[in-house]
Parts: sequence; C-alpha cells; structure tokens
Amino acid sequence: MDSNFWLSRWQENKIGFHQSKYNSRLTSLWPSLQLPQGAEVFVPLCGKSLDMIWLHEQGYNVLGAELSETAVVAFFNENDLQYQVTTSGNLQLFTGTGKAAGIRIFAGDMFAMDEAQTAGVSAVYDRASMVAMPPEMRQQYVDKLAALLPVAATGILISMNYDPSKMKGPPFSVPDELVRELLNPYFTLSVLEHSEGPERLGNLQGRGLDTLEEHVYRITKI
Repeated sequence: MDSNFWLSRWQENKIGFHQSKYNSRLTSLWPSLQLPQGAEVFVPLCGKSLDMIWLHEQGYNVLGAELSETAVVAFFNENDLQYQVTTSGNLQLFTGTGKAAGIRIFAGDMFAMDEAQTAGVSAVYDRASMVAMPPEMRQQYVDKLAALLPVAATGILISMNYDPSKMKGPPFSVPDELVRELLNPYFTLSVLEHSEGPERLGNLQGRGLDTLEEHVYRITKI
C-alpha cells in the first residue's frame, strides 16, 4: 500500500473511516492524562477528524499531520475555520487563524517531517494511525513517531484486534502483544480501557466482522 491509495480515497470521497462525531474514548479518557492547558497535541494521519476540534475546545493546541491536502482543506472549510498556508520543508503548513488559532496541520508525507517541526509537542493522539499501517510499514511508523516526539510526551493510542480472515484492512488488526512489541523500545504503555463485542464495530459493520476487540493505551515517550 502506498500513498496513492490514501490520496485516491480522499479524492474520490471514499472515507468510511471518517467519524462524524467526537471519539467517545477520547472524550472520556483524555482528561485522565491531566495535561496542562495550552499543551500541544500531535495528531498523526489526522484526516479531517473532528477530534481535533474537541482537543482545541478543551484548551489544547493541535498539530496534525495528514498526507492529503484535500482532507486538510476540508477540515478547515467544513468547520468554517480560517487558515493561512506556508511552506515548511517539503510540506505545506496550514495554520489556523481567528477562532482556529492554535490549530496547525502539516499536509504531506509524515515521514518527511523532522523533529524541529514537532519540537513544541508534549502529547500525542493516535486514533487510527497505527491501524492504518500495513504490516510492512508498522515498524517504520513507530520509529518515526518516536523520533518526532520529545521525551516525556504522553498521550493515547487506540488499536483493534479482529479475525483478519474475515476482513481485509485497512484498518488492520494489531493485537495487544504486537502493540507492546512495537512500542516497548520507545514508550511505556498501560491499558486505559479494553472492550470487545459487536457494539465496537461502528462504521466497520457490513465488512464481514461480527466482533471487534479494542485497546486504548496511555503511552509515554522514554
């Protein structure tokens, strides 16, 4: 799977992965992190997620990274937010203005980002990034995430586990033991919530699954 897969999804509006409301695990579990107001939250592969609106409304600054410029433009336009565009390295940087001040999103390949671009980050929110990565890219993703996050940065990562014979990803099944194997060299992690059952399927209903297991982790860069 290459970048053209995701770019075409956005261009063709095949975005069943997009949630039309705030993620309930974010709203219920994020306060437990006890992050100070004004902390900057990195949201990798952010799409046009409304979760960024929620984080901003709670008093946090948001730094997103999204491959598709179409998705970034849609985020600002659909939420009636103003922005300015500048160039940062090989990426376009969309900076919110007015009521969107404090929201910035890099449009382009996250793997082209460098540590200077995330120097102010103190938290991370990964709802659907790790599970978007095919097996051959997961290690590369975790290596890059660890490189971009400063020591002590903390946050939430959500993963799912299902029978891969019943559904072809993305999103991909990433069981608990694999999450721990990938993250342990760089992060401490603890399970904030574990749930399973057909009620967890959400917008994956109709793709062949009859149940889904979900883990919500708190991760902290070491």
